[in-house]
Amino acid sequence: MTGAWFPIARLLRPQGRRGELLAEPLSDLPGLFERDREVLLADEKTAIPQPNATSRHIEDHWVPSGKKAGLIVLKLSGCDSISAAEVLAGSTLLISSKDLPALDPDTFFVGDLTGCTVFNSTPSAAANSPNPPRRVGTVTGIEFITTPDGRIRLQDAAPLLSVETTPGADPVLIPFVQAWIDAIDIQAQRITMHLPDGLLDLPETPSQDPSVSP
Repeated sequence: MTGAWFPIARLLRPQGRRGELLAEPLSDLPGLFERDREVLLADEKTAIPQPNATSRHIEDHWVPSGKKAGLIVLKLSGCDSISAAEVLAGSTLLISSKDLPALDPDTFFVGDLTGCTVFNSTPSAAANSPNPPRRVGTVTGIEFITTPDGRIRLQDAAPLLSVETTPGADPVLIPFVQAWIDAIDIQAQRITMHLPDGLLDLPETPSQDPSVSP
């Protein structure tokens, strides 16, 4: 999450004569686009509310089909023409974090996982005794598996943690599979997993934070 605000959609372009906008959803949480939902607009790059931003409300929404499948059409208050929609295109739509629906168990926000340190508790096959969890790296983002055209997320496919093992190195992708997770401590920004042999090609270095329980 970005402070007290949560991005729910990226406004792409006008989609209708009465100010409707085609948008890319940034979350699959239920109920985010319900009618009368209060929203703010933010710059796409910063996802921070614009200075003196005036709140708007979602007046309506619907899901298109065909080539626009996976996107959403939004009608916002105060946007009633194509020219008004053109001004808003490129913005990010935010809602207050206090308005977010409750998460199901074992469900996390992308922003909560980003920045966490991943540790691997799988012992080395060559070790004579159990080792402390090894630091793998820092989560820099989450990637979702989609259909070949990139429009629709495959709900049954596990998301991938993009983990930077060393500064400047290409990230490794680790499936965020429940069966591999030992513990997640969002407050401590620590994710401990037991990863299958061969998934990582990392040096045998112990955790630099042994005082924190996995």
